[in-house]
Amino acid sequence: MTSTLKLQDKVAIVTGASRSIGAAIAKRLAADGATVAITYNASPEKAQAVVASIEAAGGRAIAIQADAGAPQAVREAVAQVAATFGKIDILVNNAGISVLGAPEEIKFEDFERILAVNVTGAVVATQEALRHMGQGGRIIHIGSSMTQYAAFPTAAAYTLTKGALSGYTRGLVRDLGPRGITVNVVHPGPTDSDMNPADGPVADFVKPGIAVGRYGVGDDIAGAVSYLASAEASFVTGLEMLVDGGFTA
Repeated sequence: MTSTLKLQDKVAIVTGASRSIGAAIAKRLAADGATVAITYNASPEKAQAVVASIEAAGGRAIAIQADAGAPQAVREAVAQVAATFGKIDILVNNAGISVLGAPEEIKFEDFERILAVNVTGAVVATQEALRHMGQGGRIIHIGSSMTQYAAFPTAAAYTLTKGALSGYTRGLVRDLGPRGITVNVVHPGPTDSDMNPADGPVADFVKPGIAVGRYGVGDDIAGAVSYLASAEASFVTGLEMLVDGGFTA
């Protein structure tokens, strides 16, 4: 008796997936049967390592260099995926950066950069992917539990950008529901990553507030994305899913 993987024959894009949470998501979607395209900015070796890991497990993947903060690069990357595989079924807007600092001290050019990557990049990727996405399509944004509970100071600019994804999602739900496309946000809580290591500068303050007593790992977030990308979640849209170990409870 043969079993069919739940994302068999699907084509997925995961932006910013050369490392950390994005890499875990890409590997999980591939393990579920999807053909996966990942984008990266400045880590070609790490991106190729993700592709190699997927291929070694029997999956299919490609890596495309595209700065999420450069709209034309994002457009070209998504168009390349569609041209290569003929369609796009799943878009995971994972690419993101963080700029921390007192609100009055953050340089405007740094604010412009975080806005370009975290918000504009997601909007442009969504616009382009929708040209190639049909019934049953899935759009999943990676937000942050900071939008529900700002656990420490200096993160106002970052929190603003992640909150924008929540508002964008709610609007898209109404536009895309009639087309059979769902749109959801996964809000990771404190998750061990390059951006927020489990032994990083805020860990001593943050960890006591995590109900399960540990930082999350990439696979925790990837499992939530896998569910939302599947047919099982066809009636789930507009959801802001907190995957935070009870941090915001």
